[in-house]
Amino acid sequence: MARTITLTLIAALFSALIIYTDSEAQTRSYELIPAPDLWYNDVDGIRIGVRLKGQVPGTFEDGPHRLDFGVWLGTWLPDLPVSYYLSYTEPIPAWSDYGSEASVQAISSIRTGYHRHGLAFNKRWQQGFDERRYRELSLFNSYERRFDNEYAAYPLLWSDDHHILSRLSAELHDDNRLGWYNISVTGILQYLDDGFGTASISAIQRIPFGEYWGLRLRGFAGISSSDTAPEFLFSRSSAPAVETISSGISRAKGTIPQPWMESGNFHLSGGANLRGYTSRDIPTFLAEACVDCLPSAFLFPEPVLFRSIAAINAEIDYFNPINYLFNRIPYAAEFIDFRSYIFFDAGQSLGVGNDPDMLFADAGAGFSLSLNIPDYLGKPRGFVLRYEMPFWLNEPGTESAFKFRHLFGFGAVISF
Repeated sequence: MARTITLTLIAALFSALIIYTDSEAQTRSYELIPAPDLWYNDVDGIRIGVRLKGQVPGTFEDGPHRLDFGVWLGTWLPDLPVSYYLSYTEPIPAWSDYGSEASVQAISSIRTGYHRHGLAFNKRWQQGFDERRYRELSLFNSYERRFDNEYAAYPLLWSDDHHILSRLSAELHDDNRLGWYNISVTGILQYLDDGFGTASISAIQRIPFGEYWGLRLRGFAGISSSDTAPEFLFSRSSAPAVETISSGISRAKGTIPQPWMESGNFHLSGGANLRGYTSRDIPTFLAEACVDCLPSAFLFPEPVLFRSIAAINAEIDYFNPINYLFNRIPYAAEFIDFRSYIFFDAGQSLGVGNDPDMLFADAGAGFSLSLNIPDYLGKPRGFVLRYEMPFWLNEPGTESAFKFRHLFGFGAVISF
């Protein structure tokens, strides 16, 4: 019955949009821009669909009545072969100014085995015409649920509980005497059944020493209450599982080949970002913890997750000839960056609940390639690929503390 209602809703939405597009009266004051869309995961196979961008002509994603709609068909015809995403944003003129918009946003999606339906209030404050200096506030109330674990790369990290959530997030991006900095705070409350709450904060500071040399620092802290669902708990090496829903790369297994994910040599950035412990955490996400993966005092018959954690990440950039060449190509430096750096990560539980109180740390060297085409607000809209060698761990288990290890990564650990 639920699937029938879902498919009926998708068909009604799609039909309404087609009628809206065909209406001559509407197209004079509104336009829908279609684009084909292809993606892949191991459950849907090749997912074929169409994306529609709706806007008032000439506003370039910065006007009233903004629509982002997509509908897809999984060619392997899984249990729910049709999926959709719908976002509608309406600015609030009385509270908006250039670069400082207030808006309400409705979001509804059923895709990759996950429900998300909700309403958000968003507000941005920008300093003049400089989009790099801004403050943002968002409150998102939603219903969410993982209803099909087949899409999850690590099913043990997910519950199938119904969640009514309130997410409050704030972000500050500005500069000081040292360089550019960013602070972001998020708090989540879940109201149904055994309610719970989580909160996290991250702070980033970039300190350039010249065109190619510099220091990047990041601090992170997160805490959660008892009865928190596993997808909201913190990992040493990566973000809570619920955050993977926000990216098409990590939303469903197979987009990144599952053998890579299970190898322990592929890292998705986020959370505490103790990247050297990826190979220690992944085996616990797949099955029972093993002696080779964890210290003898740290054995659990379940994924290694924390109710609280605090961490610091540091990267020292140094000169490399590839980035020098990119900077000499006209316009390339604005979109392409190739970094070489030495890194250090350290983290420890804040002592909430039964979390172990031992310190975890790693160090190594790495390279990253980023391609970025900023959006109309100057925010990153691209990707970062990393290759890193965490050659030292302070808690290596049965391995040597110093050892050649390699790690491929997606997303910047310390982003700017």
